[in-house]
Amino acid sequence: RARSGADATTQAGTMSSGSWTTIESDPGVFTELIELFGTKGVQVEEIYSLDRETLNGVAPVYGLIFLFKWNQESKKRKAADEDNPDVFFASQVVNNACATQALLSILLNRPEIELGDELTKFKQFTADFSPDMKGLAISNCESIRNAHNSFARPEPFAMEDPRSASPDQDVYHFISYLPVAGHLYELDGLQKGPINHGECTSEDWLDKVCPVIMQRIEQYSQNEIRFNLLALIKNRMDTYTAKLEALEKKRAELGAVKKEGTSMEVDGENTSSDPALLKEVDQEVAV
Repeated sequence: RARSGADATTQAGTMSSGSWTTIESDPGVFTELIELFGTKGVQVEEIYSLDRETLNGVAPVYGLIFLFKWNQESKKRKAADEDNPDVFFASQVVNNACATQALLSILLNRPEIELGDELTKFKQFTADFSPDMKGLAISNCESIRNAHNSFARPEPFAMEDPRSASPDQDVYHFISYLPVAGHLYELDGLQKGPINHGECTSEDWLDKVCPVIMQRIEQYSQNEIRFNLLALIKNRMDTYTAKLEALEKKRAELGAVKKEGTSMEVDGENTSSDPALLKEVDQEVAV
């Protein structure tokens, strides 16, 4: 798997303390990282295709994390939306922090996620900070840095700022895509602010983000295949438990109808003691 490189250093970065290591672009690593933050009810899954069927299969999706090979063209993005109070955006001020920042960019912008005490306090504390100050707060937060560094892997060499990397150096970078306040945003700590890709809804944002990601991939040569896409989703166990409870409830309602020989509406359908429908629900519960 690809690992993120030491992604960026700004003048502000010289003020931060402690170093950050590279971590793998691995869904298991990201899920464990979330758990170390104290956040519950979410996990990370790897996405192998951008077709709607694949994305529907892991719904609900809170945000996407995209790993790509950084180059000079990566600088040339749309103008950043620098004054949007609705979006939590942090500048990246230290090397190697982009993986955790991409993850935090989703967690701290989705109010439906149960952050836990640590990240809730962090979000409240940094609410009025500038992007640079938010970035410094992340880099200097010992609990976040220690959680990140607990997934360190031995590296044969240390990568430096990608903007000063030689042409033959492979430096990778993580960014996030997610819907916030009715718009699709790209959150990249190397940019001046969040990049607005237009209006969207919670239902159609995945349809709108796919061509944005594909356009980025198409900027590279056909021989470049080192991309990785991760989805932050609702914990699978929670999803399956909720689905099973709904099916059990439906089965109980259908069983009562069959016993009484009456008809009723279940999920908007008139059952009329339909044995075929009861059998269908039994099969779904068994699965």
